[in-house]
Amino acid sequence: MTDLISPQARSQNMSRIRSTDTRPERIVRRMLFALGFRFRLHRRDLPGTPDIVFVGKRKVIFVNGCFWHGHARCARATRPSSNVRFWTEKIAKNKLRDRAALSALKRSGWRVCVIWQCELRRSYAVIEKLQSFLLN
Repeated sequence: MTDLISPQARSQNMSRIRSTDTRPERIVRRMLFALGFRFRLHRRDLPGTPDIVFVGKRKVIFVNGCFWHGHARCARATRPSSNVRFWTEKIAKNKLRDRAALSALKRSGWRVCVIWQCELRRSYAVIEKLQSFLLN
């Protein structure tokens, strides 16, 4: 199936997709703040530019979109039916970059937690996961 809009219009649409301050990220930040945790955002000096950073605890949280990061066995992670090769390569590169960042952070002594977009449907479970990660 071919794209129904021009390449310029597609480029304009894609340029509006945010990489920081996404809705899932804002939800997790609200949860953390309500639990009494304070944090830093998007530390560019750390591998992978973690979404949420607890410097004193040496812990970071990534809030990943299921589609963009290729969440395994997730309904939100389906590939578009057009331009299949591009999307397969794009998401594979994202996953590779994610693994490299997690590995580099762990080697540097940071603990890492990943919250997936689909997990946010059960906020109580996310709150438990965050508390367990940050209090242990």
